[in-house]
Amino acid sequence: MTKPILVTSAAGGRQGKTGRHLSEMLLARGVPVRAFVHTIDERSERLHALGAEIVQGDFLDIRSVQRAVQGTSAIYFAYPVQDGLLDATAAMALAGREAGVSRLVNLVMLQSSPDAPTPRMRQNYLSEQVFEWAGIGAAHIRATIFYENVAALVRQSLPAQGAVRLPWGGENTVLPLVAGEDVARVAAGLLAGGELKTGTAYPLIGATLSLKEIVATFALVLGRDVRYEEISDDEWRQVARARDYNPHAIEHLSSLWRAIRSAAIDPKDPRYAVSSTLETIGGAAPKTFEAFVRERRGELGAPKA
Repeated sequence: MTKPILVTSAAGGRQGKTGRHLSEMLLARGVPVRAFVHTIDERSERLHALGAEIVQGDFLDIRSVQRAVQGTSAIYFAYPVQDGLLDATAAMALAGREAGVSRLVNLVMLQSSPDAPTPRMRQNYLSEQVFEWAGIGAAHIRATIFYENVAALVRQSLPAQGAVRLPWGGENTVLPLVAGEDVARVAAGLLAGGELKTGTAYPLIGATLSLKEIVATFALVLGRDVRYEEISDDEWRQVARARDYNPHAIEHLSSLWRAIRSAAIDPKDPRYAVSSTLETIGGAAPKTFEAFVRERRGELGAPKA
């Protein structure tokens, strides 16, 4: 009997929901999935109905992690943007080593280095090192800002006010972006494909757009006037706290917005080109931002017909 692939964050959370997309993709291929979830609810029940084995647990509870990993062939590790990443990494690395796992795909952020601009990115770098030391066949997906995160951010003001209110600087600010679904597709290719070169990092960028282009896309797809209103970092933090963002996420995103404003990214810079990996490993051209927005017209404030 084929051993299942353990998919963490399988129910989907606030970010790109890559664990949920990946579970569905693997199941559609006939690959057995063990879905690691924090809570049994309608999301996990949907995965169970699709054929996934559901395991409830906690990233920070080593015993539940060991139970989840035992008997699996590979792991997809996607830890939410909250405190505890390094503890969770150590627990998963230990459990994977004990279980004889030979393939692990680790989701981190585009910039992962000791001098990266946010505390989360610097922790990502340490997480990569721990998985390398564990000798469990780790490879790393370095994904940029998810389309889904942009949608979540603009939902705070766009439907009611017709405004994108964020601390992103002027309209010429450029952001590298990617769809969570495309990230999951690459993960599926790495986990269920052929030989995996361990220790490899795969940067994933699906589009590089200016803020002006992003706002214009919302206006085009939603069929309404959309304007950009720059707000301060302090004002954004107040909004984030009111919407129950955890302190770790607020600090990470605040640092990220400052870094993006000061980076002056050139969309022609090869470092921010669309990643060929999305097609060579993921098997499809990346989803465009316009296509993504069209899929979510209703929740983003499109006028009712």
